[in-house]
This record gives sequence, C-alpha cells and structure tokens, in this order.
Amino acid sequence: METLSEHYCRLLGLGAVWRVVDVDLSLEAQRVVIRIEDVPSQLVCCPECSQQRPRKDHAAERSWRHLDTMQFETILTARIPRTECPECGVRTVAVPWAEPHGRFTLMFEAFATRLLQSASSFQKACVFLRLNWESAQRIMNKAVERGLRRRELDGVQHVGLDEKSFGKGQSYISIITEIDGGRVLEVASGRDEQAANELWETLSWEQKEHVEAVAMDMWQAYENSVDAHAPEAEIVHDRFHISKHSNEAVDKVRRAEHKQLKQAGDETLTGNRQLWLFYPENLKDPNWLKFSELKDAELKTSKAWAIKEQFRWFWEYRIARGAETFFMKWHRWASRCQLKPIQKVAEMIHGGLDNILSWFNHRISNGPAEGFHSLIQALKSAARGFRNFENYRTRILC
Repeated sequence: METLSEHYCRLLGLGAVWRVVDVDLSLEAQRVVIRIEDVPSQLVCCPECSQQRPRKDHAAERSWRHLDTMQFETILTARIPRTECPECGVRTVAVPWAEPHGRFTLMFEAFATRLLQSASSFQKACVFLRLNWESAQRIMNKAVERGLRRRELDGVQHVGLDEKSFGKGQSYISIITEIDGGRVLEVASGRDEQAANELWETLSWEQKEHVEAVAMDMWQAYENSVDAHAPEAEIVHDRFHISKHSNEAVDKVRRAEHKQLKQAGDETLTGNRQLWLFYPENLKDPNWLKFSELKDAELKTSKAWAIKEQFRWFWEYRIARGAETFFMKWHRWASRCQLKPIQKVAEMIHGGLDNILSWFNHRISNGPAEGFHSLIQALKSAARGFRNFENYRTRILC
C-alpha cells in the first residue's frame, strides 16, 4: 500500500529528484506541513546554464503555501541545494513546484489567479484565499508577466488604439488591442503620444512591419505614433467613433434647443434624450410612435438627427470612390445646416476623410475595444478603485 509520503510525492509530481520525507498534520492549527528533501547525488543542475555541476551545500529552509488539503492550509518546506558552477558561480537550484524567490507554489498561484479573475470582488476573493491584498496582487502580476512572455504576436495584422478613463478627474489610459484575435496587447498610462509610443514599443520591429491597419479615433497624438512606429500601416478612423461624434453633436443641438423651449414653457424635448440616440429600427412601440412624431416635427434637433442618419448610408457603399462621392454631397448639406455642432462634426470628418475611406480597404473597428471597456469598467467597480496604474494594468491584462 502507498504510504502518505509517497501519496503526496505523486500528487506534487516531484519526480525522481525530490521526495517527501514527512507529513505533519496539526488539527489545532488546521495546517498540513509537507517536508521535502532532494535525493542525494553528486551533481545538480545549474539554473543559469542548465549544466550538471557539483553540489556545494543547502540553503536555509524555506516554505511555500500550497493548495489546501481537505480545507487545511498546506505548506511545503525544503532546504534547496546550491551548486558551485565554474561559469555562473554559486546558484540555488530550481525547484519544480515554485518559481525562484516565490512564496507560493505554482499550483496555488494558478488556482488563485483563476479565482481572482472570476470573482466579482477582488477583496472577497482575497478573504476566501486567506491572502492579504498585496500578496494577491503580486500573484496577479506574475501571472500577467508569464502570459506576456508566452504569447505569440507574429500574425497581428489589425490593431486598435483607444483610450479609457482611469480614476478620478481627467486621467486616462491608452490601450492597444489585436482586433482579429480580440485581446488586449498592452496598456499605458496617459493618452498622449508618449503613451502610444510605449504601447508600440512592446512590439518588435518585425511584428510592427506585419501590421496592415490601425483603427483609432481622430486623435493626432495617436496618428503621430503610428506614423513613427508603423509607417506602412493604414490608419482607419472607424464607423464606431464617427457614430459616437455624430450622436454627441445631435445631443448638443437637443440640449440647446431644449433649454430654449423650456424657457418658453414648451416641454417637447423633455425626457426623450435616449430616443435620439437609438437607431430607429431598434425602437419598439410605444417609443417608436413617440419618436416618429418628434423626428417629423419642426425642430432643430430633428434636422440634426436627419443629417446624422443620412450619413449612415456612407458605410453601405462597397468601394471608397462611391462613398467619397456620397460624402461630398452630404458635406454640403451638413455645412449649410446652420447647426454648429453638426457643422463641426462635418468638418472633422472632412479633415480625416482619407483615413475614414481606409475603412473600405480594412473593414475594422474599435467596437471590440469598447467591449473591453465594459469589462474594464466592471473591474473598476469590483475592486472599488485601484491603488496605482500598475495594478489596474495587471487586472486588464490578466
């Protein structure tokens, strides 16, 4: 029959080099301590050069937190041998159950990472794991760095650059995403050119040369960074951001007109802000009946909405030439409408038209990045704020 030591040795996957020599159970402390020793041998593996070298001695005893045994806290202890390598000097050999200088086993860190990722509350997950906040965050940091080292980016063709508010006030982060793969590649503090440069610098020159197109908002700092780091890539000002700017323009017209009407005792535009932001085909009774009357009314907001809606046909063209012809006609209408927010958006689109027309070559969008933004917002809510940017970055990338 298998002994308890042999049982734990097999569970830990120690192999032939290590063995479990003692298992101490403390019911009072609700703790299991597993003592591990290396099998005596003349040579051990140098962790630097991976060559077999003479054993020098053993380091002081160390402990690692492992997965619980029957809900009892489980601790591994061992004195790790050191080797005297003629090339690398005195080195402590690597152990199969933990990373160098780690306080937790790899199995425990993997379990903790999965739990911290899926928990609605970071703090509650820490309580469940019986970890303090700093220890849990260090585990997450290590998981992210391991993931970044393992990831492959050779096939990245379409990336997105976007921003997201961070903390209170006018604080932002910049995010670079792989659009086709649907993943966040890196996060940087700020939304200026330096932040964008930091994102690009996480990719090698070979990887950047493979990038064919970059989806982004009309933000000059980001454009400058793309020109510097991926000059062969086409910039795509996508429909998601154009729609966002257009909706904001309609809402500005609505707010100004609503203020005027209220002063005259007219409540026509009261309580219907959201109706102007929906696509009409997504409205259902009774909202559609109410909005149908509003959009046909003699209102500045109705006019602004009609101009905004007309631009949606721009994206229906199959080739850029047809879309450009349509835009010039639309631009003349928008420029003469005497609604400043709409005129401003029309000029903004006109100024970035070349990069907007790039969409017909690379039909990519930062829409998926906005999905990441929803997840990021959920992270902020769950954690009730982050202590610094690095912790925020870790939770996004994990």
